[in-house]
Amino acid sequence: MPRNEEAPSNPDKVLYPQDSLRKQDVFDHYRSVSGPLIAHARGKPVTLRRFPDGIEAEGFFQKEASRHFPDWIPRTSVPQRGGGTPVHHVLVEDERTLLYLADQACLELHIALSTVEDLERPVLTVLDIDPPEGADIATLRSVVRTMSELLAEAGLAPHLQTTGGKGFHIAAPLDGEVGFEEVRSQMREIAERGARHDPDRLTTEQRKNKRGDRIFLDVNRNAYGQTMIAPYSLRARPGAPAATPIDPEELGRVHPRSYGLANMGRRLAQKSDPWRDLH
Repeated sequence: MPRNEEAPSNPDKVLYPQDSLRKQDVFDHYRSVSGPLIAHARGKPVTLRRFPDGIEAEGFFQKEASRHFPDWIPRTSVPQRGGGTPVHHVLVEDERTLLYLADQACLELHIALSTVEDLERPVLTVLDIDPPEGADIATLRSVVRTMSELLAEAGLAPHLQTTGGKGFHIAAPLDGEVGFEEVRSQMREIAERGARHDPDRLTTEQRKNKRGDRIFLDVNRNAYGQTMIAPYSLRARPGAPAATPIDPEELGRVHPRSYGLANMGRRLAQKSDPWRDLH
């Protein structure tokens, strides 16, 4: 068995200094969530966010698979808009690949909304509920409920996820029959409807300096080449939070960083993946 399936190289390398969390801890997290994470990532080009020297040092986003990655790492060629050399993204199709990436200090995995079967037509749409710093959690939860209702009224099946950052994602499965432009247009209409109904709390304003203390309803991820944080991916933030699918009835007792490396294994041991029926 290759070493990366047993333990990472340099397992005591500290990647989350404030929490004294090591590469071994990150490796163990990804092993514990490999089943549901791979189920949601399979077939979708992945963008990596790596922190070889830990989160207090500068990390980097990586789309092109490194030349030193072994041949058995799955890759897919993704054409660029406007031409140019295609980008060879990693595909996370199995636990061996996931653990190899953890060994490469890949803390965050960001997945495309379409699959290699048809990169032009998304199988997932996402509304990013993005609050300003210090936003009231009760207000944030109320907005998530309201926007979930608007998605449902539009014929979509909303699924909730804490981002491990500031806010929540509301995702919905698609049949893969229409392109990104049509999907983003529909999502923009829904977001604008929400902002019109509650202009004091909500905005679709792209410019940060125009938003004030309002919650931004962001539909920009619904575009070719854009990504969302993968379910169960860690975030490069103190505390090692993780993006976490939740049931609607959990919303009243969670915040965006409720779950992560410290408690995700226990959660999955007690509860099935709330997005198991997504597709």
